Amino acid sequence: MGLSSSRSISTKLQWIAQMAKREPKMALTTLAHHIDVEFLREAYRRTRKNGAAGIDGQTAKEYAEDLENNLESLLNRFKSGTYRAPAVRRVYIPKGDGKSQRPLGIPTFEDKVLQRAVTMVLEAVYEEDFLHCSYGFRPKRSAHQALQVARDGIMEMKGGFVLELDIQKFYDTLDHGQLRQILNQRIHDGVLRRMIDKWLKAGIFEDGQLRRSIEGTPQGGVVSPVLSNIYLHEVLDKWFELEVKPRMKGEAFLTRYADDAVIVFEREEDAQRVMAVLPKRFERYGLTLHPEKTKLIPFRRPWRKPSKSRKRGTEESFDLLGFTHYWAASRKGNWVIKQKTAKSRFRRALKGITEWCEKHRHMPVVKQHSMLKQKLLGHYGYYGITGNSNALMRFAQGTAEIWRKWLDRRSQHRHMPWERFKRLLKRYPLPSPICIHSLYRRVANP
Repeated sequence: MGLSSSRSISTKLQWIAQMAKREPKMALTTLAHHIDVEFLREAYRRTRKNGAAGIDGQTAKEYAEDLENNLESLLNRFKSGTYRAPAVRRVYIPKGDGKSQRPLGIPTFEDKVLQRAVTMVLEAVYEEDFLHCSYGFRPKRSAHQALQVARDGIMEMKGGFVLELDIQKFYDTLDHGQLRQILNQRIHDGVLRRMIDKWLKAGIFEDGQLRRSIEGTPQGGVVSPVLSNIYLHEVLDKWFELEVKPRMKGEAFLTRYADDAVIVFEREEDAQRVMAVLPKRFERYGLTLHPEKTKLIPFRRPWRKPSKSRKRGTEESFDLLGFTHYWAASRKGNWVIKQKTAKSRFRRALKGITEWCEKHRHMPVVKQHSMLKQKLLGHYGYYGITGNSNALMRFAQGTAEIWRKWLDRRSQHRHMPWERFKRLLKRYPLPSPICIHSLYRRVANP
């Protein structure tokens, strides 16, 4: 696809965004006509090519063999209403607790392309509506921005009361009727709305059986993140910013990444009032807050000055996006909020290393080394944050110990003692922990 084509798509999306911004309370009716073959070609370019195949088994490479005809056919079926949304193939990935599993839906590759095209249109509309407090699955926004904004906000507040929100099975229980009503406020394009309905009803293929969907939106679907953001924008973001905050006696702010959110309050009485009404607010939209995991945590800055014998502050801490936040002494002797890998995430990551090393222990060492390098760099890429060096070093050491253990079990004869393993590490060194995300770079709201 040429540069001029990319600019053409960008111009279309800018026009949609300008129209949405110009009419913030109007439902838009002429959106699907912007999706043509050129638009689908750009959606194809933006679609991941190395993902798992859906129920039809077709890979991205196979789809690309006759790309232009495939895109023409897809467009005709989409516009005429004859496109049938295929069921998603369900797989499971472990949750952070290491015990339960999270369901993941895998669409077919063609369905991913069409979902990407519709997502591009929806994002152009709703990015004009979404508020600064949400960071999940949005252009030019990231989990690390959410983490820094939360940390900086609490630091400026000098501590407060943190309300951790945990929505039970959000992606599985999202109410289709409520979602349709929310979409009615902005999207009246019949072609798009029928397509979204088809995806909601497509169903799940698991263990050789098809189960139709009456609620929820599958995690893993390309369009699911933006639909989820649209839902929680209405349920939580708008409600908090427009109705709740003006009634607070002290300062308060919300930080949300997808369905992971915290609300921070300066005053405990404000926090208690909001905590009392939150379950009813979510229940109105068919959602349930976990009664044990949704909790209010005192997170005030320690009143006494840090000392060498007391580097940690209060024992209160809270988790957000895989990091535990806690008060600790800075190098200058001031109380600051530090972030370290949450215990559940640390255990899950090491468990993943263990399972991989066990399964691939007979693979040539050079290939094992290459894969472990990628896994470590991926871990550092997310958890490599200022102040988290101890957890990163423990993870690197744990990975090395696990690798040696399973190399030692390649046969019945033990043949990888520590001294030999140290020599192997000199030849195949594992990457040292690195801090990629600095907390000292100020995050501005895009």
